[in-house]
Order: sequence, then structure tokens, then C-alpha cells
Amino acid sequence: MSLRLGDTAPDFEQDSTEGRIKFHDWIGNSWAILFSHPRDFTPVCTTELGEVARLKPEFDKRNTKVIGLSVDPLKDHQGWAADIKETQGHALNFPLLADADRKVSQLYDMIHPNTDETFTVRSVFIIGPDKKVKLQITYPMSTGRNFDEILRVLDSLQLTANFKVATPVNWRDGQDCIIPPSIPDSDADKLFPKGYKKIKPYLRVTPQPNK
Repeated sequence: MSLRLGDTAPDFEQDSTEGRIKFHDWIGNSWAILFSHPRDFTPVCTTELGEVARLKPEFDKRNTKVIGLSVDPLKDHQGWAADIKETQGHALNFPLLADADRKVSQLYDMIHPNTDETFTVRSVFIIGPDKKVKLQITYPMSTGRNFDEILRVLDSLQLTANFKVATPVNWRDGQDCIIPPSIPDSDADKLFPKGYKKIKPYLRVTPQPNK
């Protein structure tokens, strides 16, 4: 059965480029992003891992750990790391799980047989400190991910976890937010001291609460 939003992310223990990982212990009180790539020594994956390495300071600022996975063995990960640094200009600075036994891939339904019976698709899971799945995105093997979008949605998830707001289309950190319709005006007046604009009875916008 595939995972759904709000489910507890399956725990596991698996080898990685940074040693043995006990997943829930490794997450600790942080947020986490678990993402799969189909194979080592392939072009799209090389560009993606270089980009995640480049963006790691941004994830760190958001108290978020990143961890990659493919079904290749650990020795391949270690050999490929040099290519990533050489071609992308950023050395691997986060763990890559070696999932040759496909234990984690199966737990997270990362292998889609109608695409390929052996290799993982490009899955993304954002997991909160409570170990619940907050977001899933699945890309085909042929399409590299937009990690700027993953950062954007991480900002939204963290904001909406702490404040009673939602974020509108194309929202970016620092922009106005939406007050959910479930909050009556009488409560909104107290909850949002910066005020809000009522465009429709169900559409109210307010400055981002934590800015």
C-alpha cells in the first residue's frame, strides 16, 4: 500500500555514505527530505545531487536534513561522489542510502513497475519532526526535479505548521498569506494583528505572520 499524507513515515535501518542510518533517530527533531534517484553514474541524477549539495546551506537554515537513495551498492555511491564534485562543482555533503536490497524503495513505493521493474523513479518525501509524511512528489526518470520548488513548499509547510494560515498560488517566503475560511472574522481580528484584506467572504489575505 502506498503512503498517504499524514501517515507515519516508515522507519528503517540501512547503510549510507555516512554510515549506518536509523531513519527516525537520524531525523531527530528536524524536518527531513528523502529523495530517490534511479541510478548512479547517470547524467540527470548527477546534476540533481550536485544541486542538492549546493543548496544544503538553505536546507540547514530550515532545520531540514536531506538524504538520497538509489538501488546501487555503497561502493558505487562512493565512486560516483568524485564525478559529482568534478562536474557540478559541489562535493556530496549529505548521506546517500545504498538500497541494493530494495528494502527502503519498497517501504516507500519508489519502484513503479510500469516505468521500470528494477530502478526507482524520482520520489520526494518531506517528513516533519513528528515523523509524519507532509508532502510527496513523484517525477519520471527523464525529468530532473526543481529543488527551488521543493524549498518553496518546505517554507510553506513550516509556516502553516506554526501559524493558522494557508499559502496561495506561487507563494514565496515573505509574501501575503491566506486566512482559512474555517476561521471567522471575529477570531481573525485577534489572530492577525497586522490586519487582513477581505476580497471575498472566503478569500482573506494577511501579511506573513512571522515576518
